[in-house]
Amino acid sequence: MTSAVVDSGAAEAPLTLEEAPPKALGVLDQGALWANLGVSLLGFSGAIALINPLGDRPLSFVAAILAAVVGSLIGTAMVGLAAIPGQQTGAPAMVLLRGLFGAKLSYLPTVLNIIQMLGWGAFELWVIAQGGQAIAGSFGIEVPYAAWVVAGGVITTALTIRPLGAVRLLRRYVTVGVIISMIWFMVVLFRQAPSVGGGSWEAFAPAVDYVIALSVSWVPVAADFARFSRSGRAALTGVVGGYTIAQVACLTLGIAALALVGNDTGKVWDPFVAAALGPLFFGILVLRETDQSFVNVYSTAMSVQNLLPRLDRRIVSVVIGVVVTLLAIFVDADDYTAFLSLIGAVFVPMFAVLAVDYFVLGGARGWNTSEDAPSRWSMILPWALGFAAWWMLAALPAAPELSWWTSFWTGARELVGFTPQPWMSAAVGAFLVAGLVTLGLGALRRRA
Repeated sequence: MTSAVVDSGAAEAPLTLEEAPPKALGVLDQGALWANLGVSLLGFSGAIALINPLGDRPLSFVAAILAAVVGSLIGTAMVGLAAIPGQQTGAPAMVLLRGLFGAKLSYLPTVLNIIQMLGWGAFELWVIAQGGQAIAGSFGIEVPYAAWVVAGGVITTALTIRPLGAVRLLRRYVTVGVIISMIWFMVVLFRQAPSVGGGSWEAFAPAVDYVIALSVSWVPVAADFARFSRSGRAALTGVVGGYTIAQVACLTLGIAALALVGNDTGKVWDPFVAAALGPLFFGILVLRETDQSFVNVYSTAMSVQNLLPRLDRRIVSVVIGVVVTLLAIFVDADDYTAFLSLIGAVFVPMFAVLAVDYFVLGGARGWNTSEDAPSRWSMILPWALGFAAWWMLAALPAAPELSWWTSFWTGARELVGFTPQPWMSAAVGAFLVAGLVTLGLGALRRRA
């Protein structure tokens, strides 16, 4: 892949990996993109995992908000730092991993990323359809679920054809509507005086882990858009500033809405739709949800290009858009929280290995993203140990379909006589383990 760059504010994303990425996105473009990604209708219902991550020890309102702030800052710092190598090398996220693992070994995280991006894309179309049905239902209109999914899928796929144009569209028009909608709902919902008292700080660390997982799920996406950024500072500022503010606001609204409906996640959107001008502003948020599915589909296409670098991204995007649309019709949204945990456990330690190797051990000076980059088997070890550290420390998923996974890690804890404490953070622990092992391997390489 060429390392040359093109500087043009009106340029579009290249069609293959053999073409240079234009440096077309400024800090406002990046900030608008990540602010929109920080707002999600899934975040409103997902706030239940923030205020009650352990199921029986809910947080106080102050503790939940602080957990949202701390988790968002930690998670977005990881995402922002993951964006910088993409801006500096011009490589998409999964191609960037050629420098960490080697070209062939980078296929493993690439396949995992394709799986998670397909899942996220399906989830987003599911939420678009559910939101559309909620709005139509408020007017007594019934539109089939599949029709909403298909409509969302068409818009999503269309945006991926001109991704940089889609980002500029977000900055110029969509972001303003989202800001007005969020402020409107913040005023309307809190004027109803939802009961957000009580609770404790006992589950603070698991709540922070949940928010980190929300944020860090975008680590594999960061470089896909940062490669078009005019500077590393613009990419970092856009991620940390835009996403943090938007996600904290989104989770705060979710807490208020859940308090109004008695923590019934199935009715969390009712206060939004029932509010004055609610269908209008909620409709803006539903339409905005297509930016999430668009980013997922586009990044899936970038991951596929790491495997097949000469494929036209437009063709790949259309195929992926169709697949995601079909998946969305059959997706089980109840798997959402467990899905987040699995993804966080994969990509937090991988980012730690990347950050230490690139920024600390001097890897940036000779980062090899070519198709023949040699395999670096030693980098698998810190990644695997960080993954194991996450699950030794994490609150294990209660989802029935993951019972075998929970049993395995429960057994592993019993085998070594370890019991995680409420104050322990799986994300921080996984990051430290993976990062420290990477540092150790670097020291050994220097001695050799």
